[in-house]
Amino acid sequence: MIAAHGLTKIYGDKPAVDGITFTVEPGRVTGFLGPNGAGKSTTMRMILGLDRPTAGSVTVNGRRYADYPAPLREVGALLEARALHPGRSARDHLRWMAASNGIPRARVDEVLGLVGLEAVADKRVGKFSLGMGQRLGIAVALLGDPPVVVLDEPVNGLDPEGIRWVRNLARELAGQGRTVFVSSHLMSEMALTAEHLVVVGRGRILADSSMSDFIADHAASYVRVASPQRGEVADLLRREGLDVAVHDQELRVQGLDAAAVGELVGRSGLLLHELTLVRSSLEDAFMTLTADSVEYHATTTAGIPA
Repeated sequence: MIAAHGLTKIYGDKPAVDGITFTVEPGRVTGFLGPNGAGKSTTMRMILGLDRPTAGSVTVNGRRYADYPAPLREVGALLEARALHPGRSARDHLRWMAASNGIPRARVDEVLGLVGLEAVADKRVGKFSLGMGQRLGIAVALLGDPPVVVLDEPVNGLDPEGIRWVRNLARELAGQGRTVFVSSHLMSEMALTAEHLVVVGRGRILADSSMSDFIADHAASYVRVASPQRGEVADLLRREGLDVAVHDQELRVQGLDAAAVGELVGRSGLLLHELTLVRSSLEDAFMTLTADSVEYHATTTAGIPA
């Protein structure tokens, strides 16, 4: 378990992390989300003792990471996959890390096989692609067979097969009762991987809830209705007390499910061309919640010459 209490980190006069408190429980994948500059990486660095908190505390299974004599046996982490000596082979990189933490040498070959790098194990990591580097970083995280795994953007540079592999790996580790904490900007992937979410913005906690509750609380599903009698249909539905919004050539209806909307319109004798339930997504909920926490706003491409 990872437990943060009032965790704070201030650089100069700017708080990168501002008094956050949360717990990452074992047995489930917890996603860590936030816009760029929200404090995610700083938080992960404090969990791993790489940054010292200005105030507050964070422990892993009841102890500070720095207090563990063999930390790789307790916490496996991927923060920066390319933080490697370019002239060292993947096998040698894992061997010296294993030796430094009292991990049996045989474990090196096990994790190389697990991440699919056996064929390039003796190749210098300076020649690795981004995806190969990510796989090696995950191998390092798993080297000590730790009960806690922290992964920052683990699917960067991976192809679709690799992304699916990381997703299944995270869920398998959680299924074994481990604590799994994963940060990612890929909302579609996080929606398939995480069961619980911790969302931060401008260094503060914005949400700490289950995936389903987060989506339900911050994004609404609706029924998309298309009809050649759009005005009449809209009037009918509003008279029934439903929330009806006009968007382009369609109606977006909230308050009933698709079947009930269809039956209501059908009884009136009005025509329908489309009736579709549009479920809210993690991306919709995330964008709604963090709209005021985004530091860098891009503009549209309308002003760019063709």
